[in-house]
Amino acid sequence: MISQWCKSQGIELLNPVMDGKEEGVTEAERDRFFSLLDKLCAGLPQQKEAAKELRMLTKKMPSFRALFGESVDAIPQLLTPLSGSKSESCVHPDLQEDVITTLLNLSIHDSNKKLVAETAMVIPLLMEALRSGTIETRSNAAATLFTLSALDSNKALIGKSGALKPLIDLLDEGHPLAMKDVASAIFNLCIIHENKARAVRDSAVSVILKKIMDGVLVDELLAILAMLSTHQRAIEEIGELGGVPCLLRIIRESTCERNKENCIAILHTVCLNDRTKWKALREEESTHGTISKLAQDGTSRAKRKANAILERLRRAVNITHT
Repeated sequence: MISQWCKSQGIELLNPVMDGKEEGVTEAERDRFFSLLDKLCAGLPQQKEAAKELRMLTKKMPSFRALFGESVDAIPQLLTPLSGSKSESCVHPDLQEDVITTLLNLSIHDSNKKLVAETAMVIPLLMEALRSGTIETRSNAAATLFTLSALDSNKALIGKSGALKPLIDLLDEGHPLAMKDVASAIFNLCIIHENKARAVRDSAVSVILKKIMDGVLVDELLAILAMLSTHQRAIEEIGELGGVPCLLRIIRESTCERNKENCIAILHTVCLNDRTKWKALREEESTHGTISKLAQDGTSRAKRKANAILERLRRAVNITHT
């Protein structure tokens, strides 16, 4: 997924065999690198010039990404123009965009992921960027959190820092340029259990369901909702917010087998936890045979979940009649 995203952004990934190994850096490149870092501590014109050049160099040259990992002070120096400001209004939007995008370029380099995430101001500044700046800044901040979250230790660190809330808020805004990066970041972060609870607490279920009902980014958001549905409160919210008829409609109308599978998996968990939703499932089955069709024609996982729902509904009918 990361390689596809990078390709779409015009960013060159390192060869997997070489990634993380130091590539040849000339003395002139090294001098240029430290000169640009020094300029980031100067006045605004020099900061803007240096940040733009570092953005370009770290996009095109893997050796410059690697250089940031060689010096403990390099990333803090990169952040100087942002971390030294007293308020977001003091940050020039182009400067913020260039610094955040440089962080994104650095985070692609495997050996940088831990270093970038654990540098003190990185995650707070990414969270600030999610809330402010150009839409490209916000999108690239989300993409940076996505690439950093490839490491499980970073998933935990990012979640504890509170980054899910601004990601979910940006998802709620629904800007088309940012949606996929935001959804990818949320999905990756919610692979670990603690972040599922944080996402549910931060209103992820209501935001995601609303987008799905509006037909926005359905494939990606159904995958996140299926992941969150292992959390009890998420299942309760899906039932309360009209999720059951929405999921049944997607199964009935969609041509995407993965979406049908995610929908029936969520409905199976709802069925196990909330008997009040059985009536809607029975009526759907009686009118359209939706669950039976999936039990016959779905993926192997979808068939298992559909058959389990049908069996539970049959048992309930038999108990009622005895």
